[in-house]
Amino acid sequence: MSLKNDIAIDERPYEKCLKFGPEYLTDAELLAVFIRSGSKKSSCLEVARKMLEDNADGRGLLRLFGLSSYELARHEGIGKVKAIQLSCIMELSKRIWRMTRSEKVRFTDAGFVADYYMQELRTKKVEISRVLYLDTKAQLIKEKDISIGTVNTSLLAPREIFIEALKYEAVNIILLHNHPSGDPLESREDISATIRIAKAGELLGIRLLDHIIIGDNSYTSLAEKGYLS
Repeated sequence: MSLKNDIAIDERPYEKCLKFGPEYLTDAELLAVFIRSGSKKSSCLEVARKMLEDNADGRGLLRLFGLSSYELARHEGIGKVKAIQLSCIMELSKRIWRMTRSEKVRFTDAGFVADYYMQELRTKKVEISRVLYLDTKAQLIKEKDISIGTVNTSLLAPREIFIEALKYEAVNIILLHNHPSGDPLESREDISATIRIAKAGELLGIRLLDHIIIGDNSYTSLAEKGYLS
């Protein structure tokens, strides 16, 4: 008897989705649909459950968002091709979510900005410094990563930031970076870099609206703390 026949109908993700709809599938079952086939010892559903259980911190699917295709491929039953497919699915879901949030919105609220980038940046294992270039209505023109893998925000160069701002004719900018530790508390370097860049922007007529630090489901806004007043 095949492994599939040993599994009850209601435990087969494809059949369950067809019968009840995708909203009735568990996290493991949804993941199993994309995995499609398991290993010689395990079904795709068992492989999916094991992947989620391996994340001992209890974050399940969210933890998978932070894994590279190489790290995904280290799980039993997940080869190189499946790992790449899963990575692309996760990236696609991030982009769809962000698109639903970005249409005709204004980046004037720190909470909104933090929420908009939270799922992307909270799982990153290195620090990423990003600049959001905005128009007169604080709508997003362009975003650009200006530093990756450093934990020293004093390395942020106003020259590079404002060359891009002039290129895109931005009149407002927002600085954004994550703390891989999960703690969004600002450092002295974060504060000094913020003040330095704000002063440089004043000379060019380009306003720094905020510097937001992304933690694990939390954020710090240096504007809300009064550093840009």
